[in-house]
Amino acid sequence: MEEFDYDLFVIGAGSGGVRACRIAASLGARVAVAEERYFGGTCVNVGCVPKKLFSYAAHYLDDLEDSRGFGWDVPEKSFNWSTLLKNKNKEINRLNGIYKAILDNNQVQVFQARARIKDAHTVEVANKLVTAKYILIATGGWPWIPQYEGSEHVITSNDVFFMENLPKRLLVVGGGYIAVEFASIFTRLGSNTVLSYRGDQLLRGFDDEIRHFTTVEIGKRMDLKLSSNIIKISKNDNGLRVYFDSGDEIVVDCVLSATGRKPLTANLGLENVNIALADNGAVVVNEHFQTGEPSIYAVGDVIDRVSLTPVALAEGQIVARALFSSDPRAMDYQNIPTAVFSHPNLATCGLSEQVALNQGFNVDIFVATVKQLKHTLSGRDELSMIKLVVDQDTDRVIGLHMVGPDAGELVQGFAVAMNAGATKADFDRTIGIHPTLAEEFVTMRTKRKQHQE
Repeated sequence: MEEFDYDLFVIGAGSGGVRACRIAASLGARVAVAEERYFGGTCVNVGCVPKKLFSYAAHYLDDLEDSRGFGWDVPEKSFNWSTLLKNKNKEINRLNGIYKAILDNNQVQVFQARARIKDAHTVEVANKLVTAKYILIATGGWPWIPQYEGSEHVITSNDVFFMENLPKRLLVVGGGYIAVEFASIFTRLGSNTVLSYRGDQLLRGFDDEIRHFTTVEIGKRMDLKLSSNIIKISKNDNGLRVYFDSGDEIVVDCVLSATGRKPLTANLGLENVNIALADNGAVVVNEHFQTGEPSIYAVGDVIDRVSLTPVALAEGQIVARALFSSDPRAMDYQNIPTAVFSHPNLATCGLSEQVALNQGFNVDIFVATVKQLKHTLSGRDELSMIKLVVDQDTDRVIGLHMVGPDAGELVQGFAVAMNAGATKADFDRTIGIHPTLAEEFVTMRTKRKQHQE
């Protein structure tokens, strides 16, 4: 029998990689992991966690403004960027330690170095060769910047968490969730923010009606430059001059490019093994997360299926259990809830109206646009939207969408109901909690008359 140094060697100690390490080790496998940057990956260091902390910080401005309508005498407001940065860094360092402790407590051998695959069972790491029965690639993704004259002056969503100073004038480029979140955050922290996007509506891939509604709401607090492309950036003493294909020009202190992320597969030694890459560099895997090299697997953002931290965790766990406990369960990508921590929040579960129609469903659509009770006194010009997509044939709720405060917190619970097969009748016979925004989900009775293009 062939002997290996390890049963499993994981490249990348982010969410998917660490979960695979822990589960495999708990099942008796000898496990090692290589990480060249930071423990916890994108989510902990330059993604979900610090972004949500920044989002909390931004929300306080709204809360302070809203409180006046309820009788609070709020003194002059001021925001200290360095305090937020210091406290954010303290929390991230704490989480880095927790991820490292998870590995140590499970007797996982940690290599704080880059790893490259030499063959189907061999990895070069820390100037030596080690062998493993299985190799798991969990290297995640990295921000991508379009190339144009002056693009070297922009920063990415990785860099934004380490800016020494809060920019007075900020341009955010992109229309996806990362761009929309950061534009929402920095306009409230005090930056004069412009959001530029090549499309005519934000958040491509989400429900069209929700996209239109969100674009309008976001535009109430910042300057939107839609159907707009940057052609050049020049740097001078006054800042960065940005030239658009429309002929417009603006001057800002910082340009944040949030135009997407690509799988991080360069310099991994993949040319040494039988692994195929998609056009965007993603590792191609089958339904078991196995590459063309039978001993090598991949999970998380590097395979570019659903780039969400909980998905990477689930995928890593599935691989580890399949390899070391003969548990062949498959990953279910149906009804994965997701949220955009913009202002207002957006959350969704299931199918958009357009996807449902394209898949051949006959659907009933229920939509409510409401002004939250809170804003009858706060005076804020903010609306919320609730939307249900219902399969006419089964009465099942196959799409659920919300734009409004704490949308992620609310939709998480409805995702459980949808995975349990909840019907519109189940929603209708559920008593709402009054007065709440969430009760709108169970009080809508009138179908929208026709599909809106």
